[in-house]
Amino acid sequence: MKTWNLSIRGNSPFTVRKHIERPSMLEKLYNDRILALAEGLNKDDRLDHPQATVTLDSPLCGSRIRVDLVLEDGRVAEYGQQVRACALGQSAAAIMKKLAVGRDEAELTRVRDRMQAMLKQDGPPPEGDWAELAILEPARAHKSRHASIMLPFNAILKAIEQIKSGTDTSDDTTT
Repeated sequence: MKTWNLSIRGNSPFTVRKHIERPSMLEKLYNDRILALAEGLNKDDRLDHPQATVTLDSPLCGSRIRVDLVLEDGRVAEYGQQVRACALGQSAAAIMKKLAVGRDEAELTRVRDRMQAMLKQDGPPPEGDWAELAILEPARAHKSRHASIMLPFNAILKAIEQIKSGTDTSDDTTT
C-alpha cells in the first residue's frame, strides 16, 4: 500500500492511501506522480523583493496562487509562489516552479495555450522541457479542476504584464 501526506489549501496534513487493485477514475486523476509532485511542493516559497505579485483564485474549487516575479532582459529571473490548491493545482505549480526561471513571455504564453487546449479541446500536451505537464491529461474529464491547474500559467503571465506595463504589483484577481 502506498501513502502520501498532503495538505490542501493550508489545512492540516492528511494521509492518502492507495490500495485498490483496479484503478478508478479518481486514481487515474490523482496518480502517483501527481501526488508526489504535490507532496514535494514548497507551498510558501515567496520572494523578498518581487517586481510584481499576482494573486489568482478559482472560485469554483477555492484554489489560490500568489506569484512573485522578477524579470531581467525579458526573462524570468526569480519566481516565488504561495499555493493553496488541490493536488492537481499543486502539481502544475510545482512544474512551473521548476521550469519558470529563464523563460520569456512568448514561451510561457505558448505553454499556457497548449495546456488550455489539452484540457478543453483534447489537444496534445506541451512538449520539450514542459512535457511533464502530460501527467495532468487525466484532468480533461474533470472540468471543475481546470481552473486550478491553469492558475500558475495565468498568474505568471499576469505578473509579466504588470511588470511590462508598470502597474500596481499587489493585484488580487479571480480567474
